[in-house]
Amino acid sequence: MAPSSLPTVDLMHPTQIAKPFHRAGWVYEEKVDGWRMLAIKGKHGVRLVSRNGRDHTRRFPALVTALSGLKPRAFILDGEVAVYDRGFISRFEWLRRRPTDEPATLPVYMAFDLLELDGRDLRGEPLKVRRRLLERWVRSHGMIFAARRLSRDGLKAWEEAVARGFEGLVAKNPESRYVPGRTLAWLKVKQPHYREGERGWEPKGRS
Repeated sequence: MAPSSLPTVDLMHPTQIAKPFHRAGWVYEEKVDGWRMLAIKGKHGVRLVSRNGRDHTRRFPALVTALSGLKPRAFILDGEVAVYDRGFISRFEWLRRRPTDEPATLPVYMAFDLLELDGRDLRGEPLKVRRRLLERWVRSHGMIFAARRLSRDGLKAWEEAVARGFEGLVAKNPESRYVPGRTLAWLKVKQPHYREGERGWEPKGRS
């Protein structure tokens, strides 16, 4: 598939806020310290495309093979490519160079949304519906996972994220539709000065 024929998707982006909060009914997810990437499967196979439209399929061949093995004949997933350490903490800097002296996973795909499925556009459906379908197709797969959910209480979710060493969390309204651009239906909170100085590489299009 030529890059010019890749589907064009205007991504939904969380708004960053300064402090954690709790909002009844919202869900809270790990903020993955990775590289945001669309996973697109269609009649020409699987492509991994960054949010600025660049095709990175050849960079992650094992992930492409894993995604190709998912049962649906066509889909568009939104998520992050990430590498995890022995504590199951995502390490952004390891995407470029995995350490030789510490255990690390191969690059995995952490999917947090499902935009299309077998020709059906899901962006007009509420997040809770998209997430349910997402979990149905990626459950228990060795290299593809649904983004990890935290406590249903936003303040406890933040405590959990900090205790587990995550970059932060993303809070989401489960009724939210997938709309392009920055949104107040998704809010992210990051640990201040998180692992400053460790990242030697900041690819364009990082979320």
